[in-house]
Amino acid sequence: MIRIEGLASGYGRIQVLNGVDLQVRRGCFTGILGHNGMGKSTLLKTIVGHLPAMSGRIELAGEDVTRLPVHVRARKGIGYVPQGRQIFPALSVLDNLRMGCAAKGLSDDGIDAIIDDFPQLRRLLDRPGGALSGGEQQLLALARCLCGNPSVILLDEPTEGIQPSILQEIVERLHAIRAKRELTLLLVEQNLEFIRGLSERIFTIQKGKIARELDPAQLDDHELIGEFAGV
Repeated sequence: MIRIEGLASGYGRIQVLNGVDLQVRRGCFTGILGHNGMGKSTLLKTIVGHLPAMSGRIELAGEDVTRLPVHVRARKGIGYVPQGRQIFPALSVLDNLRMGCAAKGLSDDGIDAIIDDFPQLRRLLDRPGGALSGGEQQLLALARCLCGNPSVILLDEPTEGIQPSILQEIVERLHAIRAKRELTLLLVEQNLEFIRGLSERIFTIQKGKIARELDPAQLDDHELIGEFAGV
């Protein structure tokens, strides 16, 4: 679904990614793990188009999207849930979902099906997004992203400020949605338990390059836990 070759990117003259090579299979949940400053979020921002590629290539389902603008990538199936969620705090939950549809030029017809996938949101539809808990906001951000009917979701640090019970709910919801939609997910995360519970493949990133692939079961290894604790 996603093929990345020799990708370099960064902020102005500051290069952060230094030749990333990565393949994400269709329908696979893939995690990226690494210490702060190694390029995890930069990678997602470059795939979605918020940062330009300095060099290299990004393919989506075999199509080169490296130079396409953000809105075109979105309409080709890339969904993005950024760090911090970036919901509209003054809008109701329902209007946030409507915005997710409008961003892709879609009608509101699919919102009921999305709410069925996130039943916790049904009682909150009239509540302002800013009045929700951190966990509820994360569920809303995921639901809003899915309103655009993406084939791929890029998910950046979703566990920040969320209680463990909601984290498990997110894992279960995403696995259930994948079974219905053949969803592909690329996750950047620091929480080892969460990334292990959600990902089939895990890659580590160091100094802007993919360093190695880990089996999720390896995150039970005490040496690895020590290596990535507090990333």
